[in-house]
Amino acid sequence: MVGGIFNPLLNGISTNAGWFFTLCVNVILIFVVYIMFSRYGEIRIGGDDAEPDFTTQSWFAILFSAGMGIGLLFYGVAEPMFHFTNPPIPVENQTEAAHQAMAFTFMHWGLHSWAIYALIALALAFFSFNKGQPLSIRTIFYPLLGDKIQGAWGNLIDILATVATLFGVATSLGFGVQQINAGFSHLFGIEQSLPVQIVLIVVITAIATVSVVKGLDSGIRKLSELNIKLAMLLLLFVFIFGPTMFILNGFAENIGYYVQKLTVISTWNETFENSNWQNSWTVFYWAWWIAWSPFVGMFIARVSRGRTIREFLMGVLCVPTLVTFLWMTVFGNSALYIEMFQGGGFAQAVTDNVPLSLFLLLERLPFNAITSILGVLVVISFFVTSSDSGSMVIDIITAGGNPDPPIKDLKIEIS
Repeated sequence: MVGGIFNPLLNGISTNAGWFFTLCVNVILIFVVYIMFSRYGEIRIGGDDAEPDFTTQSWFAILFSAGMGIGLLFYGVAEPMFHFTNPPIPVENQTEAAHQAMAFTFMHWGLHSWAIYALIALALAFFSFNKGQPLSIRTIFYPLLGDKIQGAWGNLIDILATVATLFGVATSLGFGVQQINAGFSHLFGIEQSLPVQIVLIVVITAIATVSVVKGLDSGIRKLSELNIKLAMLLLLFVFIFGPTMFILNGFAENIGYYVQKLTVISTWNETFENSNWQNSWTVFYWAWWIAWSPFVGMFIARVSRGRTIREFLMGVLCVPTLVTFLWMTVFGNSALYIEMFQGGGFAQAVTDNVPLSLFLLLERLPFNAITSILGVLVVISFFVTSSDSGSMVIDIITAGGNPDPPIKDLKIEIS
């Protein structure tokens, strides 16, 4: 019933406004890069005497965990396979298809997506910590609305931001719980079904409750650091026991091809192609990142006090992008190697069951049972931090922009 309402709406927006999404996201990236290298980069968030609340290592861990951890686990193997078997732009051979698959994957998860987060986060951080406004989405509109942000207009903006956060987080958590279910199915034969996924959501959200109540420093920071350690352990395992030289060669080559083709693929609108590929992929991603930007942007702003704007933008735009490229290369190139040089059939298995894709890859490597358990733990840990981050952002908004909302007012995200 709900799908019957939203699917036509989504298709209509994608078909008629896809060009607008493409234009806006490119403009955002250009603007963020300009600010990074301009004289404004010397401004310190929170004032000249402000000191960072977190070490650089902890800051990066929090950024990455909140930003797109679950998505990378869900699509790290699957997306390159989809683009390889169904190239967005016609290709002449497998090599070109593989190059294009990684370039589009990089575009969807790289500079453009993090630029959206960076823009919202910077606006919130500057107006909140430098101008004394509440840490809330309404604050971004202060130059336009002035003191009206404290009234009905501001309330409406925050309500819309809360709804966007709920839908954005729900999308990622939906991917996460499907992957956890797929992992349990792979390991223990538990069926992949909606009732099982509902039980998983309830149990894991209960775990998340403990973390969010402990607060940002004691709960979310420590869990984010654990996330990164577990994820890097999984990454290192696939790198060592997978096609190591193929991955090393591919990392530089993927980045080179992405940079070379960036202006082409980032402005491509299927003008001369009779297809709707972009609606299902690029436009979907841009809409997803925009919907998630109030949540991630506010969370990034909350943990970034004390850093200069240049340091902030370098940290939010460049470092997570490079880590994302490394992750996508290790898992994506490993999947491409299996498909291209070990007899094929892997891509079809992945597209038939996307939530299972990570575990299908691990099945091809040694110590499958151990690494599959590690994979499930990584997904669960990212699920918890995403839930925690979303809960904290909603708490901040509904507490009137208080960056440290009282525990009694916490509203745990159960999406």
